[in-house]
Formats: sequence, C-alpha cells, structure tokens
Amino acid sequence: MSWIRNAWYVGATSAEVGDAPLGRRLLGERMVFFRDAQGRVQAVEDFCPHRGAALSLGRVCKGELVCGYHGLAMGGDGVTRSMPGQRVGAFPRIQRFAVEERYGFVWVWAGEADGADTSAIPVLEWHGNPAWAYGGGLYHIKADYRLMIDNLMDLTHETYVHATSIGQEEIDETPCTTRREGATVVTSRFMERIDAPPFWRDALAAIGVPEDTKVDRWQICRFSPPSHVLIEVGVAVAGLGGVDAPDDQKAYSIVTDFITPEADGSMWYFWGMARRFRPQDAALTERIRDGQGRIFAEDMAVLEHQQRNLDDFAQRKLLKLNIDAGGVQSRRMIDELLAKEACAQVV
Repeated sequence: MSWIRNAWYVGATSAEVGDAPLGRRLLGERMVFFRDAQGRVQAVEDFCPHRGAALSLGRVCKGELVCGYHGLAMGGDGVTRSMPGQRVGAFPRIQRFAVEERYGFVWVWAGEADGADTSAIPVLEWHGNPAWAYGGGLYHIKADYRLMIDNLMDLTHETYVHATSIGQEEIDETPCTTRREGATVVTSRFMERIDAPPFWRDALAAIGVPEDTKVDRWQICRFSPPSHVLIEVGVAVAGLGGVDAPDDQKAYSIVTDFITPEADGSMWYFWGMARRFRPQDAALTERIRDGQGRIFAEDMAVLEHQQRNLDDFAQRKLLKLNIDAGGVQSRRMIDELLAKEACAQVV
C-alpha cells in the first residue's frame, strides 16, 4: 500500500451524494456513500453481509441503505437494521468509514473511523465567501496518484503540455525555489514583465485590463499530506507588486487539487479553481471551469501514458533534476509518514 491511511481524502463532491447511493472504490476499499434520515452523509463498505451484493446498486429508504438483491436494510453504523421475513440480529457488522461533509466535498478517513480528527481537514477560506467564486470537476485517471503530485509540483511542463493556454517560455527561463514549511512543501516561481499567455489574457480582459499589458506572474505550489496540492496563480499589471498588487489590477486564483488514490495505479482527481475577481459572474466561472477542464485533460493523457511506460519499463531508473525538487520533497514527506504508520502498527 502506497498511501497514508490516517488522513482525510476527498471521496466525493456533496452534489454527487443525493437521493441514490454512490459506490466508489477509494484507497483500495469499495465504499458506498448515502444520506441518512437527517441528511448527513454516511459511508460503509459496499458489501451486503447476506450474499455479498453491492449495496450501491440498491436504494435509500428513510435514511437506510436498502440492498437491491433481497431488501436488507443497512444503517450508517454498519449494522443491519432489518430484512423482509428474516431475523438479522446476528448479522455481522460491516465496516463503516468516518466521513465529514465540508466545503462542498465529502471527506473520508481511510484509517480506523474512531481515530478520525476533523480538525485535520484543510481550511478552504473561499467556500461561502462572496468575494470568491469556485468551479471544478472530477477525473478518474489510470495512473499512480504520486505522478499527479509530481506534475503539480513542477509546472515547467506547462510550456509544452499546455502551450495553447497557460504555457510560455518564461516558465522554463525562470528558476523556482523549493522549501519545507512544517508539514507543507512549497515550490514558487515569480516572473516579471512578461506577456500573459492566452488563459491569463482572458482573465485580464475580464477585469478590464488590456490584454497586451505587461504582467508579473506567480506560481506558488503547496503540497500537504496526504495528497493535496493548492496552487496560488495569477497575473498582475507589471510593477505593482505581483501577488500583492491591488485587486483591481490583478487576476488572482487558487487552483485546488485533491487527489485520492483508487488503488495501485489509479486515482480520483478533484480539480477546481477558486478566484478572487468578478466572483458574481457565473458565465465567467463556467468559462474558466471549461478551460481548466481542458487543461487537466491534457495532463491526464500525459500521466496515463507515463504510467504505462513505467509499468512496461519497470527496470528503468528515472532521472531527477532541480525542477523535480517539489515532487521529490513531497514524496519524501509521504514516505516518512508511511514509515511512521508502519512503526505504529508494529507496536
């Protein structure tokens, strides 16, 4: 197992868990999410204790999960409540998972449910804040989740993979710095007096700044365990302080990347962008979401082919350059926490 268990991962968006159960494989476990009678999200293993049917193929009735095979009713605590014409008091309890609905996401704890600490869920300052707007989506990617972390902590690939949207030569030409801040790895790049690439020219036009204006551009990538990457990105009219420029002279956003392993070699990727300009413009939110979706689809194609190569050429050793420092440090942090969990299990 290559992922940390005692941590919170995004398992679904709130919108995905509605009237019907949602089955999803996460962290090597088959889970089913549903809402109880109070509307709270619950999660149990996707396994009916009667004949092993998938509970996710059933329905939700009065806050209980009803198996679509023989009508067994399951509670959010993993205890069978009833079954037509049968006595179920001796049925074994199935595994439940700790979940917390927050910021429009359903967070799931991969370790023992009783050890879940909700204070460890990242704080998303923009959620519910009228000064911000958010749009995002979900991709299922057939690649190891750590490849996505590598990708996000080294944005030099933008020049090549995203040449028609956010890429530009200045990314290659400007060195980045990498450091650890407590439990966070930070990789930063600041570009000065450059032309904005197409995606950011559109953002400048949205705030009334001429598209041909010289800009200062920033990329500040922050990895935090188990597999979250938040990236401050944007452009500002050159010479006004970059990321600290006045709000009416910059397009400032945070790219959100919540990466949840499905199993070895596959992941669920919850992507989005929170922006702090023109927050009430719903059409702009949709346009940015569509553009960002196309950008991340390009990443998905690269990563899935990369995974196939790594599988086929497993004997090859990969090279590490200075641009890889963010990914290398992030993987090192993951390995440290995995070793810590392993030692705790031995004790």
